[in-house]
Amino acid sequence: QVQLVESGGGLVQAGGSLTLSCVASGSFFRIDAVYWYRQAPGRQRDLVASITEGGIADYADSAKGRFTISRDNAKNTVYLQMNSLKPEDTAVYYCKNSIRRWPWRVDDYWGQGTQVTVSS
Repeated sequence: QVQLVESGGGLVQAGGSLTLSCVASGSFFRIDAVYWYRQAPGRQRDLVASITEGGIADYADSAKGRFTISRDNAKNTVYLQMNSLKPEDTAVYYCKNSIRRWPWRVDDYWGQGTQVTVSS
């Protein structure tokens, strides 16, 4: 099986920074694309950033210029560095990995989420 564990969330003041990590463990062939989502209470889960297996990143407009997604394939880890945090960034952040367990099969896996709270 595959498990994803997010960490790095916490409470920060507006303007502060946090770096989230998402570590994949288990049996799989490789990690393809990775996505960071966030969800605030009563709201839908929104895509924040993504990165391809080759390291090409994309961001939601709300994250551009402030967030950076990166990956360390040797560690099966993806990071989301968040700078200049705003209260509206408050949410539970989830990583989703598209994992190729076998050469012919790709499945999506979700982490349990990590809480980010930004105070004003």
